[in-house]
Amino acid sequence: MQQIERPVPSRHSAWNTVGVRPHEQFAYYREAICQAFMNLTPEPAAAAAFPASVEHVRLGDAAINRVSFPEHVVRRSAADIAASDRSCFYLNLKLAGRCRIQQDGREISLSPGQVGIFDSDRQFALLHDRGPQLRVASFWVPAEALRERLPASFDVVAARLSDDPVVGHLIVETARTLSEGALQMSEDEGVRLFRALIELVAVSLSRSSRLHAAEAESLADATTLAVKRAIHRRLRQPGLAVADVAAAVGISERYVHKLLARSGSGFTDYVIDHRLDGAARDLRNPTMAEHAIGAIAFDWGFSDLSHFTRRFKQRFGCRPRDWRTR
Repeated sequence: MQQIERPVPSRHSAWNTVGVRPHEQFAYYREAICQAFMNLTPEPAAAAAFPASVEHVRLGDAAINRVSFPEHVVRRSAADIAASDRSCFYLNLKLAGRCRIQQDGREISLSPGQVGIFDSDRQFALLHDRGPQLRVASFWVPAEALRERLPASFDVVAARLSDDPVVGHLIVETARTLSEGALQMSEDEGVRLFRALIELVAVSLSRSSRLHAAEAESLADATTLAVKRAIHRRLRQPGLAVADVAAAVGISERYVHKLLARSGSGFTDYVIDHRLDGAARDLRNPTMAEHAIGAIAFDWGFSDLSHFTRRFKQRFGCRPRDWRTR
């Protein structure tokens, strides 16, 4: 039986509204976009005519789409996502005009020479403005190609990668080289350069994640210090409650507990231990020898002398009066 060879899809496709009736140009563009990318919902422009072009270049499982168009909005709806059978990230190099990318309550803007990334599995809006004619090189990045280079469960959020002070310029130049020269390279050469681009993107995203984690850690450290200072200023206050400290620092009671647990202590134990430390210092202070033990305990916020004595012995191994007479 003779084997029938299947035609190999062309690695290069192009659509252009030149020659299309003005009132049909937007519909033609919308169909071209959905073929080159995935299911998207462009919103009709105000003008009847819509001069636009789409050029698609395959790079193995990935692709570059170079698109030129007037001002308009493109959305990725829940229905668009449900109708798509693959996941990808869009890596956009802005060539002319400006675009605002809105996803998950975040907004980033791209001006010429800037690169941003966003996720096809989440709804988004692309607000293409500042025309009149805008151009973008959009890389269709298979989700698995990027995720395999990132830590497990890494969350890729919409971000402007060209801002990275270490590899941002490399991402821009590599994306620009691919955009301008993909058809002058063999497909294998283009795939190799695309892999290098994705490696740079993964480095940038990982760096950003570590920086944000470090910033969060530093903020938590600073807030923990503020909590402890607020406690120490109120140690002598009878009935000191976590609500008093939370209000003083401007955070929730739950977060006070979380920060103290992070440093290895609970709120009640932290307060009592430092009150006991203060009482122990006063009991050893010769200038306070005439002060009764009960008076010192009450001065440090204890309201029950027997409770004070029991906790003092647990902490220092002896009763308060023995501590004083040592």
